[in-house]
Amino acid sequence: MEMNIALLPGDGIGPEVIQQAVKVVKAVGEKFGHKIHFEEAAVGATAIDQVGNPYPDATHEVCLRNDAVLFGAIGDPKYDNDPKAKIRPEQGLLEMRKKLGLFANVRPTFTFPSLLHKSPLKRDRIEGTDFVFLRELTGGIYFGEPRGRNEQGTKAFDTNVYSKEEISRLAIMGFEFAMKRRKLLTCVDKANVLATSRLWRETVQELAPNYPDVKVEYEFVDAVAMRLIQWPKAYDVLITENLFGDILTDEASVISGSMGLMPSASLGTDNKLFEPIHGSYPQATGKNIANPLATVLSAAMMFEYAFGLDAEAKVISDVVNLSLEKGVVTEDIADGGKAYGTSEVGDWLAENV
Repeated sequence: MEMNIALLPGDGIGPEVIQQAVKVVKAVGEKFGHKIHFEEAAVGATAIDQVGNPYPDATHEVCLRNDAVLFGAIGDPKYDNDPKAKIRPEQGLLEMRKKLGLFANVRPTFTFPSLLHKSPLKRDRIEGTDFVFLRELTGGIYFGEPRGRNEQGTKAFDTNVYSKEEISRLAIMGFEFAMKRRKLLTCVDKANVLATSRLWRETVQELAPNYPDVKVEYEFVDAVAMRLIQWPKAYDVLITENLFGDILTDEASVISGSMGLMPSASLGTDNKLFEPIHGSYPQATGKNIANPLATVLSAAMMFEYAFGLDAEAKVISDVVNLSLEKGVVTEDIADGGKAYGTSEVGDWLAENV
């Protein structure tokens, strides 16, 4: 197969972890006889520095003409520490999702047998955890209008808006995921307070009869926030709106023991993007200490979701598990043993594909 992949390294450790994923993707391509072409483009603070725009038109064109996008991270302290900055790297991320139509963020949470002791939660609570969040990406409070401040600057406002169509397309994807898994779907909302959440619940209830084999549960977001810690194995597929999903998926990421381990996919009707869930981690930039495994596993999701190549995805997952078992890991999970550099881990993975 011939594959065309857009590379958006982004900011901070993004370029370093993307470089390791590319090594692994190339090794998989050689193993299975695929022709893989890469095209790189700027995004985030890097793009602001270059052209004054966190998601330039040229970058958008690169994304459109490739089969999939492999993305690193966005964010820079010089913008984080300036609340009055009119142009911010994160605006590029939101613009990219909107323009590419990436309406569903798929974030799996699972544990690694060799790293159960690294989780802040007790072993018996997390062993066997395997659930996936589907977070709506292009609606809600991040995009709703009006937004801003009053003339005096003493009040600020953001508007949370959802349409039935936006909710339906994510919910349908959630039902389809559930059918392929344990047939359990949880709708996460705040229907006791928010009108948008009541529309979420109503829409899911209307769709549920089309999937009679799927058990549907409805939980308030605050209850889910507690149960993710108390009993994460209770969940299978969870669907939720943009803001709730943003918060809950970061909470869920610590179950595995490190944010540097969890991959994600952002899916649309025509475009697909794959990225690690961690941020740009500016403190580690250029130090060759960042954990590349989440980005490498995001590449595994790319083979599966963008190209339908399950065997190639499994090869990547298997070699990542092998690296964990053998202790070929970066300092965040070295647990007192030898800590390998980012590039060393990437080299080892590629060599052992």
